[in-house]
Amino acid sequence: MTEERTRIHTRISPDTQRKMETAFPMANCRNQNEFVEKAIRFYSDHIISQEVTDFLAPALVDALRATVQGSESRIARLLFKLTVEIGMMMHVLAAGLEIDDSQLDDLRWRCVQEVKKTNGGIKFKDVLQENDNGGFD
Repeated sequence: MTEERTRIHTRISPDTQRKMETAFPMANCRNQNEFVEKAIRFYSDHIISQEVTDFLAPALVDALRATVQGSESRIARLLFKLTVEIGMMMHVLAAGLEIDDSQLDDLRWRCVQEVKKTNGGIKFKDVLQENDNGGFD
């Protein structure tokens, strides 16, 4: 079964002709017509894929931006709630404890160092054991 073909007439420069004659055997083409057809298909697909990429990139950026903004909003809400709870705990503790300013400053310095050393991975059990061993005075 033969494939129906359309005849077109084109003009190309001598330099392009030389390039085509050199390249069509390397492209596993039987003749120049097959080479030109493959070249047109390749270039057409290339152009179409650029249009898709031009559309896809902004759409992808918008989707990522929305995801990050959603995560940022959730984290901000959770941090607010956590800060409220810590504030409540601090008021309850302050009402029941008598700690002078120098002890509070020492505790703050020690806690900053501990957070830096553990990269924020402080465990209540470890702090409790440290206090049992004469930690905070």
